[in-house]
Amino acid sequence: MEVVASIVAEAVVAMGRLFSGSIYSMIVNTVKYQSNLDALDKEMKPLMALRDDVKNDTELAEIEGKVPRTRVMEWLKEVDELLLKVDQIQAVKLSRLPLNCSKRYRISREAAENLREIQRLLKAGSFHTGSVSVSYSAPSAVEHIPGHSIQDQTTASTTLSQTMTLLSDPTVLRIGICGMGGVGKTTLIRNLNNKLKGTSSILPFSIVIWATVSKNFDMKKVQLQIAERLNLKAKKEESTERLSILLYERLEKEKKFLLILDDVWVKIDLHRLGIPEPEVEKGSKIILTTRSLDICRYMMTDVEVKVNGLNDEEAWQLFSRYTGSVVSSEHVRPFAEAIARECCGLPLAITIVGAAMRGKTMVRLWKDALNELQRSRPNIAGVEDEVYKPLKWSYDSLQGKRIKSCFLYCSLFPEDFAIGKSELVKCWLAEGLLDEQENYEASLNRGIAMIESLKDSCLLEEGIRECTVKMHDVVRDVAIWIASSSEDECKSLVHSGMGLTEISAVELLNSLRRVSFMNNKIKMLPDRVIQCSEATTLLLQGNSCLDGIPERFLQGFGALRVLNLSRTNIHSLPLSLLQLDDLRALLLKDCLYLEELPSLERLSRLEVLDLSATPIKELPRGMENLSNLRQLILSRTRHLKTIQTGIISRLSCLEYLDMTHSGYQLRVKREVEEKQTSFEELLCLERLLVLFIHLERIPCLSSEPLSSVYRLSRFQFLIGPHAHHLKGRHAHDKRTVTVRALDLSAEPIWCLLSIASSLLLNHCWGLNEMLENLVINSVGGFAGLKSLTIRRSDCSFRPGRGCAGTTLCDLLPNLEELHLEYLSCIESISELVSHLGLRFLRLKSLVVANCPKLKYLLSCGFFIHDLPNLDVIKVSFCDELDELFNCLPLQNMDLCPVVPNLRVLKLKDVPKLRAVCRDEETWPCLEQVDVIDCNLLRKLPLTNRNAENMKKIRGESQWWNALEWDADITKSNLQPYFHPAEASRSRKEWE
Repeated sequence: MEVVASIVAEAVVAMGRLFSGSIYSMIVNTVKYQSNLDALDKEMKPLMALRDDVKNDTELAEIEGKVPRTRVMEWLKEVDELLLKVDQIQAVKLSRLPLNCSKRYRISREAAENLREIQRLLKAGSFHTGSVSVSYSAPSAVEHIPGHSIQDQTTASTTLSQTMTLLSDPTVLRIGICGMGGVGKTTLIRNLNNKLKGTSSILPFSIVIWATVSKNFDMKKVQLQIAERLNLKAKKEESTERLSILLYERLEKEKKFLLILDDVWVKIDLHRLGIPEPEVEKGSKIILTTRSLDICRYMMTDVEVKVNGLNDEEAWQLFSRYTGSVVSSEHVRPFAEAIARECCGLPLAITIVGAAMRGKTMVRLWKDALNELQRSRPNIAGVEDEVYKPLKWSYDSLQGKRIKSCFLYCSLFPEDFAIGKSELVKCWLAEGLLDEQENYEASLNRGIAMIESLKDSCLLEEGIRECTVKMHDVVRDVAIWIASSSEDECKSLVHSGMGLTEISAVELLNSLRRVSFMNNKIKMLPDRVIQCSEATTLLLQGNSCLDGIPERFLQGFGALRVLNLSRTNIHSLPLSLLQLDDLRALLLKDCLYLEELPSLERLSRLEVLDLSATPIKELPRGMENLSNLRQLILSRTRHLKTIQTGIISRLSCLEYLDMTHSGYQLRVKREVEEKQTSFEELLCLERLLVLFIHLERIPCLSSEPLSSVYRLSRFQFLIGPHAHHLKGRHAHDKRTVTVRALDLSAEPIWCLLSIASSLLLNHCWGLNEMLENLVINSVGGFAGLKSLTIRRSDCSFRPGRGCAGTTLCDLLPNLEELHLEYLSCIESISELVSHLGLRFLRLKSLVVANCPKLKYLLSCGFFIHDLPNLDVIKVSFCDELDELFNCLPLQNMDLCPVVPNLRVLKLKDVPKLRAVCRDEETWPCLEQVDVIDCNLLRKLPLTNRNAENMKKIRGESQWWNALEWDADITKSNLQPYFHPAEASRSRKEWE
């Protein structure tokens, strides 16, 4: 009976479907159940094979530094989604459970739909070869490397010509450049590199790659340098083995490369590095510079080129260039020539000694210098004997014990390390090498002056990053030698950046004054009392494997003034820290696991406390007793949520407070919760000079707190939710205010304008009301503001009904930078001009981006006749912009340029732009023009008269060829300065 009932039920269901018009489809799909499933199995195989091929192509493209196309990634996603559906059908099939007619119909129908989808994806997935990805911008064949020219040095020029000849010899694949330290190996190869760039039209290599190896060879560091040069996407966390594979596969595809490995101190396995074996057939070559001929032999160089020192005449010419005209004196010259000879033809030594003697006219000084050079006898054989003598004398010639000690302090950092100037000065101050009676700003200025003095003496160099310095490796070797052998207060132990995993307690002698084990791989410290009772500095930063400090380790360092544990993984600090009664600087930056510190009340002499990027939730106990604390750094302490009132206000000596991106946001006193630090409490600190904080709202500053802010030499106020400072704008960053996501119509913005040099309004609203209030309440304008940025607003800046829209005085008379970005309603900057009466007499930089309704920048003629100091204009992604300047008819009779001193014009994605100026107007000082995706722009303000100033024009070739000129000779004169650019590449460069 149950079977009969089932049949009847299915018949009833079938009758229902008949009435709904789908019985035919049901019958067909039910009958084809098995054939549809079989076809699904069969058709999925070629689709899966095609998917695997496309995946392989995309992975290979990424290795080669390319980006998979969007449609390819979408296709792969669709295939994966279809695979999930098919797997569900196959799971039902494999279960072998009995299916009624309804389920068989549904599965068969889904199988049929998936078959149609398979056919569509097979057709859509037939990508042409090379269309799977888009290339990144190809690296330039040769990059210019700054360095001294050897054009007037016959010896070096001869060696350079010899090396260039070897590059043309197909049988020479590996070239070793050998010579002692400081002889000019790197300078020679830099000149070779730059000469290859100068002959790029006949360059025999598709790319020239430069990598600095250095004494403490780090394979991954070298691999990443090479990868960056190749525009190859490589992650720092990749293993050396993985990076080796990526580099090898990429270089195998390079037509012909030249790899320059500079400053090689150890034997390098090129295969492990990821460098293909140079072959005669391909023509790729490798050049390495080294002090050791054994390195050349191990690395199987075909030819070794020895770099010799300068001959006497060349040495004298170089020495004279650095000393100046004083050596032409008949009384000085004999001693000067003798000193130049003492430098042994080493360019580094010659420049250092020559700079030190520059302008000295007293003969006795020259006699003394020669005597000191001749008597210096360091206990080092070989290279050191010929290099250390002149460098040691240069150190001896430094005026004063303090600057000598400052110089030796620099050797504590690893080789080729970019030493932050502020970090260096911070340590010098804590060590007592700078006048402790001066305030922070004076100490910083004095420290920077000493750094510049050391640079002038050629004992320090400018670092690779902004605001950093570095020591030449030879100079550093000499400094370490001096400090390690010194019997006075400068005796040091330097084992920084050597890859050490542990510390030998035997080396930690009681006579040491400075100890550096920074940037190693130390896992644990000796669990014993170390007798270093004279040591004033202990640097352990950068040991990321170090997770603890044994209690007994610090007990023997009773005289420490500087303790740096930054960038370690320590979880806590031992109580023995509190016995360091003379500690002046405790640096714990980026200790990411240090959640709590012991009470610091006994460290009463502490002057610098750096807790930046630590996960502390509250300030350490006993902070209020740090009566000598001058610098407190709490930036990026995102877990810091509470600061009890009375703690910071008791730090009476505090001069520098940095709470940038801290979790604690300050409020004004009337709004702050009870027992929490307020904004006004900070302003009570009479010695405070530098303040970086995050405020919830704009404070209303009465005369007393306003005067306290005026007292600050530098500040950065981040106001509002998620406010952050925009990087890359340093010209007017001394007094910066950033406001984000606030209603400015109800905020006392005038308080900020009266004190700020740079103001950024981001994601704010109520700007029109704010501007009207400024006009009403201002008295004489805001002369201090030099940079104004307005981002992401739908304000039009048009005057409201209750406002006349104009003011008789220029409210921002000294404005130098104006940035307007992502303003959805503004049609012209003149709207802002009319509000504030702006004249832009001192405006130097104008940047406008992503303003979709902007029709022109400015109207010229009534308020503004010209922009006399404007130096840079950048306009990008403004869809409706038709012209830059809308000149009133009155101005048409006067063809004086609107921007007479403009040097740089950059235009990007301005599709409707037809003119940048009036037809016959020229801009006489224009030096650089970038025009990308502005296809309607047919004329530039250039003629043959001002073409001689031009240095670079970039744009698409089609645009360049369509430009109209006043004369054919103008284009021909400018042609050498034109550089074709593709839009996709230019977007990256623009940003």
